[in-house]
Amino acid sequence: MNRLADAVSPYLRSHADNPVAWYPWGDEAFAEARRRDVPVLVSIGYATCHWCHVMARESFSDPALAGYLNEHLVAIKVDREEHPEVDAACLAGAGAFTPNLGWPLNVFLTPEGRMFHAGTYSPPRPMPDNPSFRQVLEAVVDAWTTRRDDVESSAGRLADALAEAARQGASGGSGIGLEDLGRAAGTLVAYEDREHGGFGGAPKFPVPTVLLTMLALGRSPLLQPEDADRIRGVAERALAAMREGGLRDAVEGGFFRYATRRDWSEPHYERMLSDNALLLRAYAEVGDRDTAAGIAAFLRGVLRRPEGGFASAQDSESLVDGQRSEGGYYRLTAEERRHQPPPAVDAKVLTSWNGLAIGGLARAGALLGEPTWVVLAEEAAEFLLASHRRPDGTLLRASLDGRPSTAAATLEDYGALADGLLELALAAGRPDLAVAARDLVDRCLVDGRFAVPGGGDPTLAGLGLGLSAEADVSEGAAPSGLSSMARAAERLFLLTGERSYREAAAAALAPVLPQAAQRPIGSGAMLGVALAQLEPVRQLVVVTDDPASPLAAAARTLPTSVTAVLTERAVAAFAEAGFELFEGRTTVAGAPAAYLCRDFVCRLPVTDPAALLEQART
Repeated sequence: MNRLADAVSPYLRSHADNPVAWYPWGDEAFAEARRRDVPVLVSIGYATCHWCHVMARESFSDPALAGYLNEHLVAIKVDREEHPEVDAACLAGAGAFTPNLGWPLNVFLTPEGRMFHAGTYSPPRPMPDNPSFRQVLEAVVDAWTTRRDDVESSAGRLADALAEAARQGASGGSGIGLEDLGRAAGTLVAYEDREHGGFGGAPKFPVPTVLLTMLALGRSPLLQPEDADRIRGVAERALAAMREGGLRDAVEGGFFRYATRRDWSEPHYERMLSDNALLLRAYAEVGDRDTAAGIAAFLRGVLRRPEGGFASAQDSESLVDGQRSEGGYYRLTAEERRHQPPPAVDAKVLTSWNGLAIGGLARAGALLGEPTWVVLAEEAAEFLLASHRRPDGTLLRASLDGRPSTAAATLEDYGALADGLLELALAAGRPDLAVAARDLVDRCLVDGRFAVPGGGDPTLAGLGLGLSAEADVSEGAAPSGLSSMARAAERLFLLTGERSYREAAAAALAPVLPQAAQRPIGSGAMLGVALAQLEPVRQLVVVTDDPASPLAAAARTLPTSVTAVLTERAVAAFAEAGFELFEGRTTVAGAPAAYLCRDFVCRLPVTDPAALLEQART
């Protein structure tokens, strides 16, 4: 029985014709495992994962291996982008079995969902220090049939340990202060690859969440100028090295997932929406119009979907002259590419990653004076609100060609979309989008804490993996759900004056910030929210019909918590919708006016750019 043929995930569809009797993620597979009293293989990957494709060809397409697997286990195939909660839960436990976490991730569970073994890529034949996948399966089956008590006992201890760690993480810690943030920044500065830019050795990732926070630190009034310059310099050198190295596609724009060498050469050629959305924002923040324009062109020309929104990624593999090639297409000139089929696009639309794209396009468009980017963000936002928001106001996680996935939306979806909508609301002068963002945050705010409306993944919640959706604070290619929601709530506070939003954001991050400060390379977005809460609240509203006016241009050079350049009509509409920052802001005798505020207490409006800059200095 082919259970994957109609899946929304292109990754699952690519496995539909395997001889392995795959189940999609859900209760049915675990019920079958309990009926047969066999263990469960959960194999996790994604459509643009190179080694996932390799293992699919080498092992999951082998009829003999599939026959053994089908006889002795129940197999589940999971798209990590469609089910990030499942991926996070399995990664948390897999670290007990292998230090080399990645994808494909193959974990083995009891029928009750408790993990007792895990690994990543396994070859079809044994290699030094890496048994074949058939050997792995045989060892798992042997342990299950001959040492059942030991397997279940160790699986139970691991589940208990993960659950206890999650409880401690949710209850311990009391946030961080400026000294902690300074030490975290110092750790990042020391981690810089001074020869090639970026952080660490090979493989080298762009970590845009970290770069964005370092750029924010470089503008912060809390730091001494020399410290701020040093921190900002690390981010600027990394961005320059990535731009000039091999990580960027010079033909179509956009950045690849990571580089396999320290000097940013020999990239892993998949191009992800999440990376590019965040890098677009980063390059706009440093005023690099050309690089930002290349990313925007990639989003528009390659990832934009006909039905609306942006696809998740473009593959690294393609056929070049009829031969399968890893990255070969990207080594061709523009003229040569015209005669070759482009790499496949994973066309599923993810709510959270689209939220990042909406925010990135809006922010970059406003900073660099590119209104077409803001319009592109508006089109994506309209699609998400029309197609990924149910009639009851809750969200979908994903869709493909307009068909919704059954995967549960996550806190990341609500937070990233809300944050992107707030950024777009200011860039486009659209209070209706700010209202939609406020509604998303309000739905997740229950008794002062954030939670997914209706709960997270129901199958995961019923198993013994030991990790809840709200406990996942991992930040890889994108901000975690907690940091996404905390950032959106913090921005709502800056616009509405409702301190309950700021308090909820602080409470959500307080337990995990001490650990984040100790490992800042994996906690960039979280530390960015912490910085925003430590800084004095500085708000700037410019009322003008000309977003390119000298007063507006001067406003965009100032470091503030939030800057809004809006027409008088839009300002009045924001105020009427309950966003207190805009109350009473008008032009002065018909001339553009700037209102510089500190914690919602505003100075007298000024109409001259020089006067605004003088106000900001005092």
